[in-house]
Amino acid sequence: MPKLKKRALLLLAALAMLAVSLYGCSTGDTQPTPPAGVSDSGSEASAAQSGELPKGNSVTVGIAQDLSNLDPQLAATAGVREVLFNIFEGLVKASPDGSLTGAVASDYEISADGRTYTFTLREGVTFHNGEAVTVEDVVYSLERCAGSENDGTPLVSAFSNVSRIEAVDGGRVVVELAEPSTEFINALTSPVIPKDSGPTITQTMVGTGPFRFVSYTPQDSLVMERYDGYWNREKAAKLDQVTFKIIPDVNSLVIGLKGETLDMVVHLPNTLLPEVEKDFTVHQNTMNLVQALYLNNAVEPFDDPLVRQAMYYAVNVDEIIEFVCNGAGVATGTSMYPAQAKYFMPELAEAYRQDVEKARELLAQAGYPDGFSMTITAPSNYAQHMDTAQVLIEQLKAVGITAELVPVEWQTWVDDVYRGRNYQSTVCGIAADDMTAREMLVRYMGDNRKNFINFQNAEYDQVMAQAMASTDDGEQTRLYKRAQEILNEQAASLWIQDMCELAVTNPALDGFTFYRTYVIDMSTVYFK
Repeated sequence: MPKLKKRALLLLAALAMLAVSLYGCSTGDTQPTPPAGVSDSGSEASAAQSGELPKGNSVTVGIAQDLSNLDPQLAATAGVREVLFNIFEGLVKASPDGSLTGAVASDYEISADGRTYTFTLREGVTFHNGEAVTVEDVVYSLERCAGSENDGTPLVSAFSNVSRIEAVDGGRVVVELAEPSTEFINALTSPVIPKDSGPTITQTMVGTGPFRFVSYTPQDSLVMERYDGYWNREKAAKLDQVTFKIIPDVNSLVIGLKGETLDMVVHLPNTLLPEVEKDFTVHQNTMNLVQALYLNNAVEPFDDPLVRQAMYYAVNVDEIIEFVCNGAGVATGTSMYPAQAKYFMPELAEAYRQDVEKARELLAQAGYPDGFSMTITAPSNYAQHMDTAQVLIEQLKAVGITAELVPVEWQTWVDDVYRGRNYQSTVCGIAADDMTAREMLVRYMGDNRKNFINFQNAEYDQVMAQAMASTDDGEQTRLYKRAQEILNEQAASLWIQDMCELAVTNPALDGFTFYRTYVIDMSTVYFK
């Protein structure tokens, strides 16, 4: 990137950061706060950089996103799920390498035809209220995921394939599927909660994880403490208390680290590395998500594949990665990130190398020879998305497209863009709950409730249906790759990168572990 141009973009990014503080970052969650409340004690929660053990063995973690819905089976955003990972567990749970390990279930069997899953419950597992987990709790939890309290509409999409859930022999639960699926086991990470607690779960927040919920203050913090009755003694939490402090502005997160009011920050842009590398322990990885300029395919002119393809040719992905992630992000070209190596197709990132003349030709064919005007909505609490939008605006100008950045608070983005689908385009990141290709691709099927870009393609739906029903690993992988090719060919959105990120900790801390899914596991963190 020419030096002068990059300086201009840096100025634009600075203005965007100003917009962050002007617009605010989160709206309040209407969820009640339990009376058990422990207030955020910033001074006690921070660890002195000398490495001395703080009072109470507690840690404060800075996060940029407010926690908009704490229902563990309904959590729509990755930022909520990564926090609740510490409090709730399913029959199985994710490991750092992306594999699954037993949690509430000690083991399980899958029938040869891929339709029947039988789980043996682990003995000695208790909820945070001290009560033992029973088969009735498990059956209730699974039935709720399948839509028993939602007019039959599954809370977890994979449960639309469930035909029967039944307790057998006192300590086992059988789940029968309508169609074979070798991937359904990944949906069983969905949390187990006490029987009949669904309507009040956001007040009680009773799970089985290594940490027990204490309190939540909207737009401020969530507090949890070690659960001494956790079933897995070898992997019990080492910290007494963790406070997730919600601070939407990245510069304020760095200030919190330096001022010792924060002991740890996650998802920090790696462009801030020079600010933290000297005095803190820095962990660098990609975010295990796909950032894109997501286009509302139901809105003109984005309902025309020629327009979407023209926009993709107008964009220089390498330039975006250099500017936003100092070149450390990984180009994707479709809705799959590199950690899902089995399905990731790096060649798709080459399909739309910047070609301004071709972009103009396609726009002319689509009836927009002089371009058009559009808006890019972005959550203002994510600096990387704001910066990416600014670069996109500059790049699209070259083909006559005038784009305007519309920063919004996080909850507004969730309500209006993700759920309401009331937008033209948006820059954000999409993550999966597990390591299956299904999780990243099913959301683009025509009738899927997560299809917020309103993509409609009969071939795609057919290929995905075949892939999800296949029990042959090779055939399934081939079909999932074909589905990605369709998304790329149709330029359903402008997929950019799996962004590079930093997790920064006080040097007194150790044990932080990156997962191949979107998780903040605080049970492994401890003071040296």
